[in-house]
Amino acid sequence: MCTFILKSYNQKLENDKPHFYILNKGNNSGKPLVSPCPNCFVIQFSNNEDKEQVYWLLYSLWQSKAFYPFLRGSVIPFIVIRDVKECLSDGLEKVEANPIQFEKAVVALRSLEDMENKFRKNLKLVQDAKRMLFYKYL
Repeated sequence: MCTFILKSYNQKLENDKPHFYILNKGNNSGKPLVSPCPNCFVIQFSNNEDKEQVYWLLYSLWQSKAFYPFLRGSVIPFIVIRDVKECLSDGLEKVEANPIQFEKAVVALRSLEDMENKFRKNLKLVQDAKRMLFYKYL
């Protein structure tokens, strides 16, 4: 069983344990983050294996819009820590039921992320090429 500590982020406190951050305001609530922002939770683990497993679980939950039913607020939607814990514990139960299938999904997701990053770099190069084409004439 994966053990973690989920709490509101405080920039005054230092984290020496493996951790990452979870965005808690806006339409991207529930998105795992590598670096902190003012509106986020921090989730700490005892080891890196648990961190990686929960990171990819949260990423897949965010991509599948699993946090949307938990959003509150009329102007700026937000998610509360209790709802993140509930959604995360439900996801961890499903992962523990089929760990091999989850590992295969994580490998596929990482591959897709790599492809997406390559496409973004290529799009940036195409945009730069377009810009340079017209800079030559102006």
